[in-house]
Amino acid sequence: MNLSNMETASMATEEIRKEIVIGTGNLELAYDQWVALPVSGTQPSARYKHAAAVVDEKLYVIGGSRNGRYLSDVQVFDLRSLAWSSLNLKSENADKLGDSSPQEALPAISDHSAVKWGNKLLLLGGHSRKPSDSMIVRFIDLETHICGVVETSGKVPAARGGHSVTLFGSRLIVFGGEDRSRRLMNDVHVLDLETMTWDVVEPRQTPPAPRFDHTAAVHSERYLLIFGGCSHSVFFNDLHVLDLQSMEWSQPEIPIDLVAPRAGHAGITIDENWYIVGGGDNRNGCPETLVLNTTKLVWSMLTKGKERDPLASEGLSVSSALIDGERHLVAFGGYNGKYNSEVFVMRLKHRDSSRPKIFQSPAAAAAAASVTAAYALAKSEKLDFSHFNLSSKGVENGLVKQDVTIEIDALKEEKKTLEMSLGEVRAENSRLCEKIDEVNGTHAELSKELRSVQGQLVAERSRCFKLEVSLL
Repeated sequence: MNLSNMETASMATEEIRKEIVIGTGNLELAYDQWVALPVSGTQPSARYKHAAAVVDEKLYVIGGSRNGRYLSDVQVFDLRSLAWSSLNLKSENADKLGDSSPQEALPAISDHSAVKWGNKLLLLGGHSRKPSDSMIVRFIDLETHICGVVETSGKVPAARGGHSVTLFGSRLIVFGGEDRSRRLMNDVHVLDLETMTWDVVEPRQTPPAPRFDHTAAVHSERYLLIFGGCSHSVFFNDLHVLDLQSMEWSQPEIPIDLVAPRAGHAGITIDENWYIVGGGDNRNGCPETLVLNTTKLVWSMLTKGKERDPLASEGLSVSSALIDGERHLVAFGGYNGKYNSEVFVMRLKHRDSSRPKIFQSPAAAAAAASVTAAYALAKSEKLDFSHFNLSSKGVENGLVKQDVTIEIDALKEEKKTLEMSLGEVRAENSRLCEKIDEVNGTHAELSKELRSVQGQLVAERSRCFKLEVSLL
């Protein structure tokens, strides 16, 4: 290719890149469709079982494995410029050691998890060439690029990989995984990020079967959901729920016709929707992107690709990014017969949220509905008050006043709806209490009748005995 042709091709690629970036904010990209992005810069090695997170419109890819070799690099993809770059880490002990090589700052690692906390990425667990007995928590400071180990205390869990790590308020919930001896686990551990203290949780009821390479999510700030994964011989498509208040496991009975057993898939929650991408069963990849509505517990298929599509891979990652005010999914890597290094994005269509559904008994559902309604009612009253303060300060813009008035009216309508729902729940509770009282009354009467019959039976037996004696 001559210079002129190279310049023309470069200009064409740049125009495509600009169109995609601009399109994310100007409706040029179709909703709910995966698009492979053209990239610039030196692309990272293809890989799977890495960790990934999006921070400030940048995708951070940490470690992973390729051809049986663990990786120690940190690659950064700018979702604005569509360019890759490497993050050169410094060890927290670099000043003392006089060395700041990336290999020393972050060991080669795979099957770990990454969570953003403050200005840091926390890396939990994973497999490496230098295994430890207990789970290690590492950090990467995104401002200083310093990497080190976080000192933790308490009941530190055993080292593992292929586990799930879910952020719940200021705590991390770790479930399952596989240790260095290939022992499968289904235990639950909690790390308090304020004190960096570990604790073990021992829930009641039947837990999920031991597994790894599953996904987990938190719903309604109360429920931990576990989906899929595998043992050494079985791939799962089941869904389990841990109530983080009562600490009880349950398994909702929901149709799973669309959901093939899978492991190595990736998941991300946005509002009430849990997006599941990729995965497979060591023979076939899962080409569909699924959505679980966590309030209704209904599966749906968002899109479906080809079986050999890069997204139909095990060990890929999916993250959430806010670009020009719109939510996007960002997928990277994976293995489906070959290692992948493409970046895919999906522009999500806005989906309405609904009130949480409780997975427990009707009584628990009624109680939780009362709490939810009361919370929403208090929230709406608080918002009304804040808007009142805003208008009392003399907002001059008539459009702002109009918008505030409309929002207040909408909140009042929602308040009325919630009050009606709360009234219905209370009426149902009252009706159930009346039924319970009625049943208790019936039980008391039947008990009296039973005792009377038993007394008659004893008297009859005594009379029969006397008759037998007289006959003899």
